[in-house]
Amino acid sequence: MATMQFTRNLLQQCSSQSRARPVFYSTATAGNNKLRQIIQHQLEDIREAGTYKSERIITTPQATAIGVAGSSGKILNFCANNYLGLSANNEVINYGKKALDEYGAGLSSVRFICGTQDIHKQLENKLSQFHQREDTILYASCFDANAGIFEAVLTPEDAVFSDELNHASIIDGIRLCKAKKARYLHRNMADLEEKLRTTDARIKMIVTDGVFSMDGNVAPLPEIFELADRYGAVTFVDDCHATGFFGRTGRGTEEFYGMLGRCDIINSTLGKALGGAAGGYTTGPRELIDLLRQKSRPYLFSNSLPPPVVASASKVIDMLMESSELTAKVQSNTRRFREAMTSAGFTISGMDHPISPVMLGDARLASTFADEMLKRGIYVIGFSYPVVPKGKARIRVQLSAAHSEEEIDRAVAAFIEVGKQLGVVS
Repeated sequence: MATMQFTRNLLQQCSSQSRARPVFYSTATAGNNKLRQIIQHQLEDIREAGTYKSERIITTPQATAIGVAGSSGKILNFCANNYLGLSANNEVINYGKKALDEYGAGLSSVRFICGTQDIHKQLENKLSQFHQREDTILYASCFDANAGIFEAVLTPEDAVFSDELNHASIIDGIRLCKAKKARYLHRNMADLEEKLRTTDARIKMIVTDGVFSMDGNVAPLPEIFELADRYGAVTFVDDCHATGFFGRTGRGTEEFYGMLGRCDIINSTLGKALGGAAGGYTTGPRELIDLLRQKSRPYLFSNSLPPPVVASASKVIDMLMESSELTAKVQSNTRRFREAMTSAGFTISGMDHPISPVMLGDARLASTFADEMLKRGIYVIGFSYPVVPKGKARIRVQLSAAHSEEEIDRAVAAFIEVGKQLGVVS
């Protein structure tokens, strides 16, 4: 009886406290203070190195002309992954709104429990058709797709060979698996072959970005495929910066080389050209996709993609299947910008890709250059270490199908004006 009375008293006390003013606990503990001091020193070092990254605040939808907090009027945006200019496309938006009404805001579940709707399967089928593959699996992001594949497929009996400049998500994903790991020199086929020659692994997987996001250069897929055939290897391409706009009909790096369908596994994103919202996927052999549905941890333990995101991407795929007009436009815009900037004396990295890095070298110069461009109504960002190697700081310009020729010319004129002011060009 005493125990029961104690329990009643405790419940009454808790109920009374829950209706009272919330209690806020001080975080000024010894451990918390020490953590703050350590982090503060790290932040000071970053600022001292000139590599601190401030986030500008956009006050409008993502488009070629945007509102930026602290700036008056619209600013021309030349640094988004919005390659096809569809992030604020009315058809895409309305398709997403319709899905919001019909399917809800989200699933509150993972796919294998109660998180698979018919629109998820429809999008996976469309992506398979677009890439001419057997099956596709959706993820919350391509970062998750890259995190989820290597651990699920590769064992200690296997080996993975990764380009040294592959995206961070590939690097992290490979770290999670137990296969033997080898990095080959960037786009260096002799180094890759030497590493392939010296392994007797069960599965040999060659892993590369299709297009390298910081430099805009393209993986030498014909040579990679030749080595894969010679040494019995599987090929994997992350095509995030190619899907939808690179190659004659936007099928990506394979199509750029006229080798559509040749790669064994492709990972890519919905968050760039294909609507720009979120989401990623793996497309390839049916058996592989089935295995990933059983074992891939980011897939098994992440909520399903929200219906509006699925619908938006599905609409973009429909548009690409019907016409290559936007793909052709971003490619012509890319040529216009690269030719004008090169003629003006700038060094532009990459290989005729919408990623057009303006090489500057110095981190502070890149940051100052970007600030001066913003004053002239052009939104670009300086990239420096650790995003790119030390001494390789740059302004990474990204062209879109939505840019007009006049907007491109205006950006080039601003680059020339700032370049002369800062002594980059004469």
